[in-house]
Order: sequence, then structure tokens, then C-alpha cells
Amino acid sequence: MNPFAPVVFWAFWLLLVAGWMMGELQTRGTIVFLLLMAAGLAGSRFVLGGALFTPYMAILDIVLVLFIFKGDINLH
Repeated sequence: MNPFAPVVFWAFWLLLVAGWMMGELQTRGTIVFLLLMAAGLAGSRFVLGGALFTPYMAILDIVLVLFIFKGDINLH
């Protein structure tokens, strides 16, 4: 198991809740992201024994950040 898997997993749920609370994700968008996560989980089991699920979730996290914050986050 990838050591960053729990971080990526909890970041996904945190971003999903944050998007819902901020009003950036409605029910349809939330369901789409949940279905994408479920499809990735189901599909990644057949490729390299699920080793690609963590990078897949990281990409979903990046897309959620772009949707919620309308672009990248400024760090300065």
C-alpha cells in the first residue's frame, strides 16, 4: 500500500465536503465525483493489483481543487 493513500483518500472527502459547504458542488457534481471514485476503485483492481488507485485519487483531488477554488490556490 502506498504511504500517501490515506492522505489522498481523506483529502478527497475533505474537498468533497468543503465544496458542498461552500456551495460550489451541488448534488449532481457530488454524485459525479463519487461515481468517478467508485469507477476508479473498481477499475484499478484489474491493473497492477490496485497500485494505480492512489494516483487516480490524487488526480480527482486536483480536479476538485480546480472546481471548488476556480483555479489553482495561491501559496504566497
